[in-house]
Amino acid sequence: MQDEVLATIEASAPRRWIGVLMLGTVGVLVLYVALSTPPELVWQVFLIVVGGAALWLAFSVWQATQDRIELTRTELRTGAGRLIALVDEIEAVDRGVFAFKPSNGFLVRTRAKTSNSWAPGLWWRLGRRVGVGGMTAASEAKFMSEILSALLLERDEA
Repeated sequence: MQDEVLATIEASAPRRWIGVLMLGTVGVLVLYVALSTPPELVWQVFLIVVGGAALWLAFSVWQATQDRIELTRTELRTGAGRLIALVDEIEAVDRGVFAFKPSNGFLVRTRAKTSNSWAPGLWWRLGRRVGVGGMTAASEAKFMSEILSALLLERDEA
């Protein structure tokens, strides 16, 4: 029963479409401005880079939000099996208003630093901090954070 999924978070289809459509629109508009009324060369290159980055980010968000986040008794992972954090390594869960966390999500602090990673719109990891949320429903994230807090409390009492 260690591998039983206790909670899941995934991006809803409307949020995915709206987010990707907005990023794609920004990218196309910036590229249009750069190519239709070219400013000085430095600014044109800057606009092309920004437009390309917005389109790349739109594609990355689309790819990342096809996945989901799962919580088991032992780990926080993606639906594809990528490990985000081990429950034994988690120190605290923070879902406060002033926490540096994704929208509709929560922040997890781990004991040890790990490599930085990012799945735009779903989760990110910087050193000891893991942000979960973004294009996800607040209710799913709140449920997962409460289950995770209960697991941590159970672990600390044992």
